[in-house]
Amino acid sequence: MYDYLIIGAGIIGLNIAKNLKERFPDSKIIVLEKEKEVAMHSSGRNSGVLHAGFYYSADSLKAKFTKDGNKALKEFCKQRNLTVNSCKKVVVAIDDKEVEGLEELKRRGDANGVELHWLNEKDLEELYPNIKTYKKALLCPSTATVNPKEVTKEFAKAIEELGVELILDCKYLGSKGNVIHTNQGDYNSVKVINCGGLYADNIARDFGFSKDYVIIPFKGIYLKDKNNISNLTTNVYPVPNLDNPFLGVHYTLTVDNESKIGPTAIPAFWRENYNGFDNFSLKEFLQISYYELKLFISNAFGFRSLAYSEVKKYNLNYLKSLAKKLTKNMDHKGYDSWSTPGIRAQLLNKETLELVQDFVVESDDNSIHILNAVSPAFTCSIPFASWVIEEHILKSTSKNI
Repeated sequence: MYDYLIIGAGIIGLNIAKNLKERFPDSKIIVLEKEKEVAMHSSGRNSGVLHAGFYYSADSLKAKFTKDGNKALKEFCKQRNLTVNSCKKVVVAIDDKEVEGLEELKRRGDANGVELHWLNEKDLEELYPNIKTYKKALLCPSTATVNPKEVTKEFAKAIEELGVELILDCKYLGSKGNVIHTNQGDYNSVKVINCGGLYADNIARDFGFSKDYVIIPFKGIYLKDKNNISNLTTNVYPVPNLDNPFLGVHYTLTVDNESKIGPTAIPAFWRENYNGFDNFSLKEFLQISYYELKLFISNAFGFRSLAYSEVKKYNLNYLKSLAKKLTKNMDHKGYDSWSTPGIRAQLLNKETLELVQDFVVESDDNSIHILNAVSPAFTCSIPFASWVIEEHILKSTSKNI
């Protein structure tokens, strides 16, 4: 019998395990991971950007955790000798409407306590000659990049050092109460914590949760310039549409000084729809196609135009043309190969047909379900894990005393 059983060894599951073991050293904790190693999905396939926290309204959980998460992850990397590229970020505008968007981002940043600096066109040219903007831009000094796979694997090492049991190649098959059935046998625990990522909603329904939600996968791919022929020196982002959770096509500088353009946000048709028909599931295809068809017909949150525009990004020249709006004479010939695709496990409210923007956690005395841990969940992982424990374990325990 375990005190805590965590399903999923992504960045969130590992941090919850780490935080629990540090708080309760005598507790017996196990983490089950369906793959043969950690970081095979979202935690290892994201951009590696450590976000600063100025995109999110002050009343959101994302705003609450991003600034502190950025600092905490940098400190973890320092302690474990992992490389951080402190390359900063510039957000630029192309017209007056986008300048208004920049001003809204500055207001949000100020409310969230994030350091941001205004740059006029001359300032920007002096710092970054190849980046262009209209009237002004925002500079964020705290944005950085890491190797997400490396960081996630280091958290796996950290929990094993603390005495947490990590079982790989252990697939969740179902549950009866708090007995979890897997391909490696049954595991029993006092409390189950579901960090199943792309499958979190399915697992949650086995426990009576996620009644209003379903995960809709979106595929993200970047175009790579492996040798940074473009001589990119910072991350360059457009003003995003704050009504949807995607940040638009941008330039990212990796920890290895590789530059990237992207990502796409292409609706996928099954949960691990990375390449061709790999991992195809007819059941998932039918379920997801049903909701995507509803979104297409209703055009909820502009899904129809989003789908059209995202599919066009498979054309390299079209994707480059979107990025070139942010730069001047940058050499783009090095952007010639696709990165490893990632899948965003985006939660959809089945009743309102809205993409859920913030983190969603549902729980009772027996189980906790992390249903919407989308970007910037990687950045937020350390304080978010702490909040999950405080709000969904410690508070529920104190109510029962």
